[in-house]
This record gives sequence, C-alpha cells and structure tokens, in this order.
Amino acid sequence: MAHAHKLEIFRGLLKFKSNTQKIWGVLILLSIITAIEVVLGIYKPEALEAKVIGMKLLNWIFIILTIVKAYYITWDFMHMRDETKGLRRAVIWTGVFLICYLIFILLQEGGYIEGVYSSGFIKRDF
Repeated sequence: MAHAHKLEIFRGLLKFKSNTQKIWGVLILLSIITAIEVVLGIYKPEALEAKVIGMKLLNWIFIILTIVKAYYITWDFMHMRDETKGLRRAVIWTGVFLICYLIFILLQEGGYIEGVYSSGFIKRDF
C-alpha cells in the first residue's frame, strides 16, 4: 500500500512539489554543509581555535555539522520520517548514544595521547 511522502524539510519551512525536487533540495543542503566543512578545514579560522570542553571549537563545529548531515541522510534518503514512531526512536536514540560514546572516547584517548607527547615521554604501545 503506497502512501504519499512528506515533501518538506526544516520542519516544514521548505516545501517541494515533487519527490525529485525534494531530493535535489536535500542534496543541495548536504552540499552546502559539506562546502562549509571544507572551507573551515582549509582556512581554520583563529577565532575557532579556542578550547571548549576539552576540544577546539572548530572540532565541535565539525562534529555538529556531521551529525546534521547524518540526520538528513537518515531522515530523508532512508525514509525514516515515514516509519513508525517506535522504530524512529530506536534508530535515533541508538545513534545518539553511540555518538556520545564515541565523543567520550575521542576526548579521553586524545587527552591521553596529547599528554604523552607533551611530556616528552613517547611510547609506541599506547
């Protein structure tokens, strides 16, 4: 049984007339986010070098933009918006906890490695 897909993004702020237009709209949105990431990665503005919660602000921006891209890929291209509420929550909350865990590992291990290198004691087996 076929049903109509919702043809909007940004919680209804942008509406499209067909699925083809919506696909192009999401592709353009993802391309803009990727372009922002590339420009920030190339230029690395000094203002974003400040440390926030153990990491540079620029790294936090990269993490947040990557999560936004993953959300839109899952929500629109994998048709998560058309699934039942329980399945959506199971997929999204699993991803949220996994991302939080990976950020925790990144901060812990990165801090340890930075401490090893800054103290001048370099071991090969960390």
